Amino acid sequence: MRIDAHQHFWDPAHYDYPWMAGEAMDPVRRAFTPADLRGVIHKEDIDATILVQTLSSLAETREFLQLAAATDFVAGVVGWVDLRSPAVGDDLDELLDGPGGNRLVGVRHQVHDEPDPEWLRRDDVRRGLAAVQSRGLAYDLLVRARELPAAVDVVRAFPELQFVLDHIAKPSIAAGSDLAWTEWMPGLATAPNVAVKVSGMVTEADWSSWTVADLRPFVESVVRWFGPDRLLFGSDWPVCLLAGSYGDIVTALDKALPKLSPSERDLLYGGNAERVYRLSRAAG
Repeated sequence: MRIDAHQHFWDPAHYDYPWMAGEAMDPVRRAFTPADLRGVIHKEDIDATILVQTLSSLAETREFLQLAAATDFVAGVVGWVDLRSPAVGDDLDELLDGPGGNRLVGVRHQVHDEPDPEWLRRDDVRRGLAAVQSRGLAYDLLVRARELPAAVDVVRAFPELQFVLDHIAKPSIAAGSDLAWTEWMPGLATAPNVAVKVSGMVTEADWSSWTVADLRPFVESVVRWFGPDRLLFGSDWPVCLLAGSYGDIVTALDKALPKLSPSERDLLYGGNAERVYRLSRAAG
């Protein structure tokens, strides 16, 4: 299977999305649904996707689980729970036992939007992560370079928890280099329980003028640090539409990757996502 490990749906008429503020987001300020994505992924020979939360909302997660259960190509959902809540275990159990609960494969929080760069070091957050781990779910890390030191600590503190780093930690691709990112990413790579989504890069580059050459040094570094058996392809659709089409994203990654064997490419484009998110369980 070819799997897109990172895509979204949303509807601004239904929810307010704080991150969607400003004129620059106008091109994607509309509803995006499975009907919008189905033909797009078919054209790129993508068989399945992972639907990822967009809000700190249990209601959205419940809706996404039901949507996944009714959508043949959505293989799993990375949802949201309040990790700091004393009821986090109950919230997870409610989601897992509710409609579409078998499609819950992971949890995510917008850590890079927290004022505190040490958020991942909080005792209550780590209690929440323990609840995620005990239920066999993955945890998606949404961080930038600022939060990477705390991320390195937390992945080492939870060696049995599967972490997935979103968007290669959003380095400053538009600037051409990111010294803090380069300093901390190898430390994260030493933790074998961390996989990385090779995703979200074009929106960290110049939206109107990016080239494959801008992406290549960052992609090559991630491949060197983590190896092809810990990389997952993600489109970040429809956020990616701010800088390129779905096809542009697939083509750019193909060209930016160093030479990989056919089996290594199969892992990046599907096999790793199946393993990391335990999709065989989600399909049951």
